[in-house]
Amino acid sequence: MEALIRFRLDPRTGLPPSRQLVDQIRQAIRLGRLLPGDQLPSVRDVVGQIPINPNTVHRAYRDLEQLGLVDARPGVGTFVAAQARRAIAQDRLERLTHELQGWLTKAHRAGLDREEVLALVTAAIDARSARAPLLK
Repeated sequence: MEALIRFRLDPRTGLPPSRQLVDQIRQAIRLGRLLPGDQLPSVRDVVGQIPINPNTVHRAYRDLEQLGLVDARPGVGTFVAAQARRAIAQDRLERLTHELQGWLTKAHRAGLDREEVLALVTAAIDARSARAPLLK
């Protein structure tokens, strides 16, 4: 059976190897390359793909489980969780909310009041909707 995901490590990123594995799996789920129920490669298979300590792979899989993206089934394997795509969507929403809060802080520092912010956001949505629907 061919692996559904091939891992790679890039030391230039500055990210720990376990984080790189987590990010690659999250991206594969986000893009639909890994679907709920798909089995992740065993730790042994990952170690065979890339030079990495098995404990690092275990850590990445444990982190993914804590994020709600995978389910570990002892003696069977690690599988993409049924709610994985929803968990990623929630994570994306939280990041966008954080970015919006930052933008609102900048708008406040620039002297915009609530009505001006709402007018600016409404104008941006209207301009975007004229090109392609943003919100339905």
